Amino acid sequence: MRKASIIGILLLAVLSCGTVRQKPAPVQLPLEDPAEIARSQARAQAVLDSLDRIEKGRDTSTAPVQTQPAEAPTKKAESLEDQVIAYARSFTGTPYKLGATGPKQFDCSGFTSYVFKHFGYALTAYSQAQFREGREVSSFADLKKGDLVFFGKRGSVRTIGHVGIIVSIEEEKGSFTFIHASVSKGVTEESSSSGYFLMRYMGARRILPD
Repeated sequence: MRKASIIGILLLAVLSCGTVRQKPAPVQLPLEDPAEIARSQARAQAVLDSLDRIEKGRDTSTAPVQTQPAEAPTKKAESLEDQVIAYARSFTGTPYKLGATGPKQFDCSGFTSYVFKHFGYALTAYSQAQFREGREVSSFADLKKGDLVFFGKRGSVRTIGHVGIIVSIEEEKGSFTFIHASVSKGVTEESSSSGYFLMRYMGARRILPD
């Protein structure tokens, strides 16, 4: 009887104390891969080292950061002389016809007057008249691109009979290249040192401003 009473008393004590709470098991976080941790640390250290070198001006492996786009080089504007020459060259190969003033056919003075008219300069379509227009260029050293150059006639080398426009100067050779309406070739470029023109050069006039 005494043993049974003791057991009963113990049961009664358990019931009166309520439910016994169990301590929850600790949550175990997954362990990171040691190799991945080492790689992350190495990358972070590399970034710090790079920043340190940049601040100290010793980083030669890093290209400078360009904060603004590089400006494109400004194209040099063509001079008026170059514009005249380019326009004259656009008629290269146009056939010759005596008295023609273009644009499908030209004689020599018709060609020069047509070219300069495009730029606002009115020239008489006659080579002897053009020799009196503009300003005289007295010496070879003063010649410039865009100047009119004059040559004598076939039968009378001391009489103006042909005109062209200088496109380049060959100072070392003492000659120049000019574009003109040739009887045999149409609009073409030739040198003043060629046999026909060498002995017939009469002078030059400047139409364009200095």
